[in-house]
Amino acid sequence: MTNVEDKKYQRGTAENTAFLDEETNDLLNFGKRFPYKDGGSTWLDSDGNPDLSHGVETWITSRMAHVYALGTLYGGHPGSEELVDAALKGLTGILHDDKNGGWYPQVFTDGTHAPGKVCYAHAFVILAATSAVYIGRPGAKELLDEALKTYDEHFWDDKLGLAVDTWNTEFTELDPYRGLNANMHTTEAFLAVADVTGDESYRVRAGRIIDHVLGWAKDNDWRIPEHFNSDWEPQLEFNADKKADQFKPYGATPGHGIEWARLITQWALSTYPDDEAARKPYVDAAEHLFRRAVTDGWNADGQPGIVYTTDWEGKPVVHDRMHWTLAEAINTSATLAKVTGDKYYDERYAEFCKYCDDCVIDHVKGSWFHQLDHNNHVLDTVWPGKSDLYHATQSTLIPRLDPALSVVPALGEARKAGKAI
Repeated sequence: MTNVEDKKYQRGTAENTAFLDEETNDLLNFGKRFPYKDGGSTWLDSDGNPDLSHGVETWITSRMAHVYALGTLYGGHPGSEELVDAALKGLTGILHDDKNGGWYPQVFTDGTHAPGKVCYAHAFVILAATSAVYIGRPGAKELLDEALKTYDEHFWDDKLGLAVDTWNTEFTELDPYRGLNANMHTTEAFLAVADVTGDESYRVRAGRIIDHVLGWAKDNDWRIPEHFNSDWEPQLEFNADKKADQFKPYGATPGHGIEWARLITQWALSTYPDDEAARKPYVDAAEHLFRRAVTDGWNADGQPGIVYTTDWEGKPVVHDRMHWTLAEAINTSATLAKVTGDKYYDERYAEFCKYCDDCVIDHVKGSWFHQLDHNNHVLDTVWPGKSDLYHATQSTLIPRLDPALSVVPALGEARKAGKAI
């Protein structure tokens, strides 16, 4: 598919803005039933109802706090502030480990919790708290202060400039696994902290992570290794026996190459706003990552969509299509189109929007199908139901906002300026 002609899918048109607006509102309306009675967010089923079999999870709760911070800014979407507060209640209540510090990964309806302390979840707590600080929710600043302190004490390796991954519940035993997924969302969170609080040390930290990632990517034909041992040596065969793992799949993940490309571009624009020469190598690298991921993953098996994973030669391994990958493709193609002016990215953006409309958006029940098979039929083996709104909602907003800013302050600044987005 090339040169999609329908203006509904063309970046910057009134028709595309209307398409994105409709989706933003649909998603925010779909997710309103997430709050758990004791605070936090439930996992949503395919109808948008709570699926209590998942209990309450820290990363889902944090994402929903972040999404409804966006809802608060998005024309004051009704009820969004109260929904942010409901999520924060979970982060300051049942999900918080009052004895050992930090946040449990998951609390079940019987009051028990999953073991361990996970960097990925803690990065999202930082993002949620930062978004809540921006919109002025009660207790958000205290939550952010604690989240940053906990992260610095247990996850951030300042000597190396990367984050470790998983501790036991008591923070006494560190797992030898190291991973880039947690570091990617740490980068996102650190950029948000810098944008909202003005503490530029977090932007510097994000840049340190990015420099590591680009070194590994360049050495691997722009396919990013995801998994490492405790010495940060790539483990390219990790999970070869669990190829479709929800968070640690085998091989290269095109969606992460795409997502890193946007974060790297955001970091470069915000770090070097007046120095094109300094940011150019990073934007060039982002283009390499995006093009490699799209070449490997988009329509790679004769059907539309981006495959979940490939091997290290770019051959598809897991052919399923995950909604988050498509959402990030929409974000990054729009970002690179704005930054480079290259029509290639606008063409990809139009293709991705059309595919989203045709296959990924659930036009009957709302929200987006989270997992599709090779033939774009709904699956639930990795992502049952429609867990949360984070990726999809962001992808309806980021294409319309300043690519140098994190999405919450970018939306806030657009609203303050009276700009139609």
